[in-house]
Amino acid sequence: MRVLVDTNILLRSAQPNHPLFHQATHTVSKLIRQKDAVFFCSQNIAEFWNVATRPADLNGLGLSHEEVLQEVGSIETLLTLLPDIPAIYAAWKEIVRDHKVRGVKVYDARLVTTMNVYAVESVLTFNAADFKRYSNITALHPSSMLA
Repeated sequence: MRVLVDTNILLRSAQPNHPLFHQATHTVSKLIRQKDAVFFCSQNIAEFWNVATRPADLNGLGLSHEEVLQEVGSIETLLTLLPDIPAIYAAWKEIVRDHKVRGVKVYDARLVTTMNVYAVESVLTFNAADFKRYSNITALHPSSMLA
């Protein structure tokens, strides 16, 4: 199986005291142990950086620059990068047009675009509902994979 890890999984994996920490880390570990192809993209890291460096009182993690660099290094070591390539932009424009995507949903559309360009069929996410409009991918919730 080829799986893109959503940013919310990466964020929970960086928060040992968060209630979803174990689901996030155990599911990613399980996929890796099963020899599934587990991916991230540059957008994941930009989104991760945004939330991780934002102060906690502004709905962020409040991590230091060094802590975020360490977390990003771990992501880069464990998962495989799907690099940005020109084909992603044209495919993204088509998806947002065809699905009439608005507002912050453009970010999910870009993840889906990257998945389509690289033939990744599944996304591991705590927000499966965000991906329902895309019939060509499967949104996997960590709880469904830990049985």
